[in-house]
Amino acid sequence: MNNRIYLLALGLGVAAFSLPSVSFAEDPISQAVGGVLGAATGAVSGTAAASPAAPHLQEATTHTNEAIEHGKAGHAKVLVTHAKEALKHAEEAEKAVDNPHTKEAITHLKAAILHGKKGHAKEATGHAQEALTHLQSAAQ
Repeated sequence: MNNRIYLLALGLGVAAFSLPSVSFAEDPISQAVGGVLGAATGAVSGTAAASPAAPHLQEATTHTNEAIEHGKAGHAKVLVTHAKEALKHAEEAEKAVDNPHTKEAITHLKAAILHGKKGHAKEATGHAQEALTHLQSAAQ
């Protein structure tokens, strides 16, 4: 990132805290300086507010990857275990943020569970892979 922006943010921060007897909550100039400082700092660090669905999408993705690996190995029962856990997190993510990709992932996770319970590891793995694609899209 541009060093000038960083130094500007740092300078504004020092200036804001060196003002004598200024209450940041009441003084509009100090509030403006604080707002600029926060915006500049955010621009420098590149951070954004995380989605409330993000932790659940991460967990769903992790378990879906595990389901896929076990499905490829023919372990239908273990695939079902991970797909169920992924489904729980995907449903929580959907509650937090309405997303068509999450809905589609849920549909494929349910299909993976259904096929896995029947011992159809190959079909279950295909649905888990499709769910993973949608979970990754939902996380972007």
